[in-house]
Order: sequence, then structure tokens, then C-alpha cells
Amino acid sequence: MKLWAEIHLITPPNPQPLSPKTMSNQTLVTEFILQGFSEHPEYQVLLFSCFLSLYSVALTGNVLIILAITFNPGLHTPMYFFLFNLATMDIICTSSIMPKALAGLVSEESSISYGGCMAQLYFLTWAASSELLLLTVMAYDRYAAICHPLHYSTRMSRTFCSMLAAGVWVLCAFNTAIHTGLMLRLDFCGPNVITHFFCEVPPLLLLSCSSTYVNSVMIVLADAFYGILNFLLTVLSYGFIISSIRKMLTVEGKQKAFSTCSSHLTVVCMYYTAVFYAYISPVSSYNAEKSKLAGVLYTILSPTLNPLIYTLRNKEVKAALRKFFPFCRN
Repeated sequence: MKLWAEIHLITPPNPQPLSPKTMSNQTLVTEFILQGFSEHPEYQVLLFSCFLSLYSVALTGNVLIILAITFNPGLHTPMYFFLFNLATMDIICTSSIMPKALAGLVSEESSISYGGCMAQLYFLTWAASSELLLLTVMAYDRYAAICHPLHYSTRMSRTFCSMLAAGVWVLCAFNTAIHTGLMLRLDFCGPNVITHFFCEVPPLLLLSCSSTYVNSVMIVLADAFYGILNFLLTVLSYGFIISSIRKMLTVEGKQKAFSTCSSHLTVVCMYYTAVFYAYISPVSSYNAEKSKLAGVLYTILSPTLNPLIYTLRNKEVKAALRKFFPFCRN
């Protein structure tokens, strides 16, 4: 998913034993220390309050979207079916890291077991890569709706939409399993401090005392698909969409067409901006502070803003939520 091509070719630091637990005369790491935001202890209370608020809003907003789409037959259309999947991915993405990050902000030292770190890495990468792929699928859905309105129901049938969503989940789960498996084959001999507030690939690979060349090759291939190819396909879809909108004769038609894709376009711009800001740069100059900021953007801020964007800019979702609240109170 991320453009980390050369960082894995950097020679990791010389390992330093950390505990008396040895295996084959070599010390192996059984847990990692998440550095988190410990370099700014004066802001920990403020950060905890902000992250807890954002996490609560993200969970509430995405759960409400899922419930509104589930219980409102008027929202059982391809666009909202994909939005349902996006909300689910956002919940997995933010929930895979925020509980541990919040705990680290209220404790002096935030440790995570080796198994816990690998599990966090798996679910976060699965959800984040699935979101990139789903945004491309949603762009195609908007392309079919605007550029081929007469054939939309045929192009985006329920069966086809289900196959697309299942393909996104399964393909990304398989890809993530490969990368997690490659991570599991590496040895970590020390030091064990991850310069991030969650388990992420670049700082983990820098801690490994094994060769990370195979990891590098596989990640470059994944980057080409999830990052570059998906971005180009999304841009291509919106190129056709803009061209079709410009050919429309009435202002009302243009406004209606644009309103159907404006929310998705906003989310696409926000998500890719966060990813590109973090990972399209000279990889040899990996910067922990920059990576943390980008991590906040795409793992916390994006899942929080997505439901707000789709709710505030969508009359159908707002109407469904207004009908749903009395049902909740009952």
C-alpha cells in the first residue's frame, strides 16, 4: 500500500541484547516498546483527550451509517452498499490502533507483545489497503452512474457489486497475509523501540537483524498496485466523469451529477493526500515525526471525517438518520 521502496534496503542497526531470554546464543525480542508521543510528555493529556474524542466520533459516525443503510430500504443501492463497506473498514482501521495508543498516553511505557504487534500490523494494513481499493471501486460506480445512466442498473447489479466488495476484502486479506508472513520470518534481536504510536512496516524493518530484501520487493509490487495503479484508475474515472458533466446541457443536470460524486471525491482527495504526504518522498530520509503525523491523518482523522462528509453532504443519508433516531430511542 505504501511507497517504502528503498527504506528496507537500509542496513539495520547492530542488534543489542535486551533480555536474558536467549535462543541459539542470540537474544530475540518478545515484545516491542511503542515510542508514541513520549517526546512531548507535556501534551499527553491534551493528545489523549483529542484522540479519545476523535475515536468516539469515528466509531459513532460509522456505526450510525452502517445502521442507517442496513435498516433503510431506500439506501439499498450500489453507492450506499460500498459506503457500508467503507464504514466497516474505517472501524477496523481505527480500532486496530487507537485502544493501544490511548493506553500508551496514560502510561509511562507502552509495550506490545510480538504477537500483538503482528496482529495490529495485519488488521491495520488490511483495512487501509482495502480502503484504497474500495475508493477505486466507488469511483467506477460514480463513472457508471454519470457516464452510462441508462445502463447503470445492468452494469452495477447486486451480484456484481457483491463480487466487487468480496474481491476487495479477499484480495487485500491475501496480500496482507503475505506481507505479515514475510514479517514473521524476520528476526528481531534488539533494540526493540518502535518510533511510532503503532506497529508500522518501516520502523519494524529497521529493527530487524535479518535481511529485508524480499520484504522490499513484495512491498514495491504492492505499492505499484495499491498506490499508483489505484490512484491512476481513480483519476481516469473522474476524467470521464468531468467530461460527461461538461457535455450536459442544463445547469441543474450538472449540479445533480456533481453532487452525486462530490462526497466521494472529497474523501479520495483527503485520503490520498495523507498517504502521499507520508510515503512519496526520498525513502532513505524516513522521518518518524512525519510518519506519525500521516498516521494520525489516515488512521484517525480520515475515519472520523468520512461519515461526517457523507452525512453533511448527502440528503438521503441525513433523512435516513433522522428516521433512525426515533427507532433507536424506542
